[in-house]
Amino acid sequence: MNEYEVCAISSYSEEQTALIGEMVSRHAFSGLVFLLEGELGAGKTTLVRGFCRAEGCSNVRSPSFTLVNRYDCKGRTVVHSDFYRLSRVDPVELDIESYMDPDCVLFIEWADRGLPWDFDQLWRIRFDVFTDLDDVRVIKFSAEGDRAKRALVLLFSDLKREKML
Repeated sequence: MNEYEVCAISSYSEEQTALIGEMVSRHAFSGLVFLLEGELGAGKTTLVRGFCRAEGCSNVRSPSFTLVNRYDCKGRTVVHSDFYRLSRVDPVELDIESYMDPDCVLFIEWADRGLPWDFDQLWRIRFDVFTDLDDVRVIKFSAEGDRAKRALVLLFSDLKREKML
């Protein structure tokens, strides 16, 4: 798989999207960045909520107004940011680095609005909603960075094994 190849999974409910987030947590590693893209209500925060649930955290909220939320889970920090309200991303304003630690993973919602940083290991996750098909979500994954690519291959192997693909 190269950074241009895309793997996709369909989600038929909010709970299924959260379960996909739980499966994502099994393959995440410290330093991995998740760039989340898709329209309002597509399931971005729901996926993060499922990820955090698997990590032992609850009360995950959308960071639309706070811009950045930090969750100290069992053994891993999750930083969850949202660029929806920003006309442009100002790294000084967000100060994401102050939220990070060595055991951190970073989720950025509305990442397609522009990023002032370069990341070595990332997953881009795109949510498309099909209202004509009972609001089915198609969640597309791609990876950049060797370790991120290997982890994504393992995720999709697990999804196949669990008959979620």
